[in-house]
Order: sequence, then C-alpha cells, then structure tokens
Amino acid sequence: MHTESNKCKHFYHMKSQKVDPIEVFRRHNGILRTAEAIKLGIHPTYLYRLRDAGILESLGRGVFRLASMPDFSEPDLVLATKRIPQGVICLISALSYYELTTQIPHFVYIALPRTSRRPQVGYPPLRCFWYSKGAYEAGIETISVNGVPVKIYSIEKTLADCLKFRQKIGMDIVLEALKEYWRKGRTDLDKLYDYAKICRVEKILQPIIETIVSQ
Repeated sequence: MHTESNKCKHFYHMKSQKVDPIEVFRRHNGILRTAEAIKLGIHPTYLYRLRDAGILESLGRGVFRLASMPDFSEPDLVLATKRIPQGVICLISALSYYELTTQIPHFVYIALPRTSRRPQVGYPPLRCFWYSKGAYEAGIETISVNGVPVKIYSIEKTLADCLKFRQKIGMDIVLEALKEYWRKGRTDLDKLYDYAKICRVEKILQPIIETIVSQ
C-alpha cells in the first residue's frame, strides 16, 4: 500500500501536484475517467507517467484503474458505465445480470436518451438503444459492482423493454426471461404492467403472462 504511494512521489512534485493520485484513485474504487481525475486535482501528465510505470493501467481511451485493485466481477459493465456516464445497462446485459437468460451477451447493451449521439467507444463492444425521455428515465436503479456504481434498469423495466425491442433481440429471449421471472417467484406483476404501459406493450404482455401463469 505504501509502496505505491512512494513510487508515486517519484513522479510528481508536491508543490505542483497537491494531491496524491494513488489515494484519489483508492477513494474512487480504483477507477477514474481522465476528466474525473483532472477534476479531482490530478494533472493528466501524471496519469500517463503512472501508467507507464505500471501503477495505473489503461482500460481503453480515457479510463484508468489502479493495477493493484482486484478484478471487477463485471468488468465490461463497469467500463461501459465509466466511458458513457449517461448510459443505462439494459436488455440482454440486464437480463444476464439478473440471471433471467441463458444468453451470453457479446455486447454491452446500453440505453441512451433519444437526443444523445452515438458513443465513440472501441471497447467494450456496445449495442446502443435510444429511448424517449419517459422510457429512459423510468426504472433506473444503481447497483454496486466492486464498489463502482452502475446504472441498470430494474427487473420489471428490463422485461418490458425486452418486449418492446423483441424484434431486435428475439422473441425467444423475451419468452425465456418472462418464464424464468415467473419461475423464480419474486414477481411484481403490478410493477411489470406499469412499465409495460410506459413501453406501450401491455396488450402484448397480457396474453403471454396469462399463458405462463396457467402452465
């Protein structure tokens, strides 16, 4: 712990760099975007010097983490969140997090406000979906992935979104998720129907739920 700080002092003068970059990173769960680091008082020059020294590692353009930190349990979700702060984890990525699908996401599925531009991100690979204001803002929750806050839609909002985008992700995935949701027994159908109304899929949801419940 002290070794990192001692190494760090080799790279900056206390008069010009008034904060300890290592401590700043530790206070923020070991990961920061360049813009965040600058705002917290770290000059960008030292980010690259610390990277070259092996104290920091680059997780793609504009994102750094302490090399000594344990690996994240969901590294792609964390990196996507850091690189696209307005993004919300959705659809198959959210289903996977909630263990409602057997699909292995090959992309991070991200919801964005309709007015947003397409993110220029090389990694992780993304599939972006643009939501209307009401649909984007409804059902956002914040989970902690190794201490890093990640925005994701709630289970019921995710299911309603999947039904809305069924032609893009596949109806078989939607049906599997709804059946697994019912099987797990922690259902809130009132909440599910509320989100289905926001997504304008309540009439499609109704017969599916009736069939699942009757089986």
